[in-house]
Amino acid sequence: MENTGYDLEKLLMKTYDSKLSENGVSGERLAKRLGRLSQIGLTEDNGSRRPGFSLQEREAKDCVIEWMQEAGLTVREDGAGNIIGRLAGKQPEKPVILSGSHVDTVPNGGHFDGTIGVLSSLEVAQAWKDTGYIPEKPYEVVVFTDEEGSRFNGGLTGSEAMMGDTDIDAMSAKRDFEGRLFGEVISDVGLSVDGFKEAKRSFEEIESFVEVHIEQGKRLEKENLPCGIVTGIAGPYWLKLTFKGLAGHAGNTPMTDRQDALVAAGHFIHYISHLPGKINDSAVATVGNIEVKPNGTNVIPGEVVVYVDIRDIYEESRQQLITSILESAETISQSWGISLETETVHNVAPVPIPKELQEKLKKAASASGITPYALPSGAGHDAMIVGQHLPSALLFVRSKKGISHNPAEWSDLNDCVQTVKVLKHYLESIQKD
Repeated sequence: MENTGYDLEKLLMKTYDSKLSENGVSGERLAKRLGRLSQIGLTEDNGSRRPGFSLQEREAKDCVIEWMQEAGLTVREDGAGNIIGRLAGKQPEKPVILSGSHVDTVPNGGHFDGTIGVLSSLEVAQAWKDTGYIPEKPYEVVVFTDEEGSRFNGGLTGSEAMMGDTDIDAMSAKRDFEGRLFGEVISDVGLSVDGFKEAKRSFEEIESFVEVHIEQGKRLEKENLPCGIVTGIAGPYWLKLTFKGLAGHAGNTPMTDRQDALVAAGHFIHYISHLPGKINDSAVATVGNIEVKPNGTNVIPGEVVVYVDIRDIYEESRQQLITSILESAETISQSWGISLETETVHNVAPVPIPKELQEKLKKAASASGITPYALPSGAGHDAMIVGQHLPSALLFVRSKKGISHNPAEWSDLNDCVQTVKVLKHYLESIQKD
């Protein structure tokens, strides 16, 4: 739905300090482009709806292609729909520095998630063109396809294809929210399953990857800093725990003679909320999905299924937390006379950011007049997929109140521009390596 009353560019420019536009970096241009993309898939709530492989995502990509060409980049599209704009540099035979993010969104998301990463990488290329700077190494701006995964309940689809991580058979069997098969859906935007198979790149072609993304948290806001350097990306590990008791009549079964699965599960949920803090400050555990059976008001719950999302940026401490959670579940179930079944349903390894890239980003922040601040990423990004194979860095932009995946998502233009400057300084500094 097109809502002509919403003007993101104007809102961004209200508080912008024009003195920040220097050395080729233009806040005015960044605001204009954010504003243009915000109109594609604009919702009634002034949010964004651009599902992966939709015509809206395609239109947003086409806008970026036009801007890539304005910046002097040579543009191509791979078999997964990833858009790559290339600046050959002085030594085009060298491995490329890759930077970018995505332009698809959740069903009623904001206008900064993913988009600011693409436009930040592009703004650096445009600034180089406008100032006559030519990098030594080739530089590529990438728009990854379907990062959010709202179409097929997955995500990171484009980056997985580029890294060769796609399970083609599993993807081909998926259906979207309209019941359409993957192959049929992607044909709407000119893609094919066979093309996906050919999207993998040689790792030897790429030196490293860097992504700019909104924080989606409150740490930078609390520190009053425009941006921060990510130390690692937490890998999600999902546990399914089934507490099995005995269903019974809520009125005729004495409190002393019950095997109430929900009481045991409730005790467990409360207990594990205290476990992550005992391990380190980057570990988290969340119960966001429970199933109660038979789920009757006058029936003692006989079975409860609990899903636990466990994350940390370090594999060793994440495993320590997993072990503690399993041990506590077993102890609690036994104390209530309940049986327990456990199953791992999802496991993505954490991705630490190489120390040397963190240090280079810290120096870039200092050179830009910003106090370097390190923080973990609890959410997954394209950098998580690329980082499993290649050196990857991640730079966060401050998020207002930590809100994301919501029309109220907001990053101030001053913060965005300062982050672009850090990215630019970082990209220029690694030309000398």
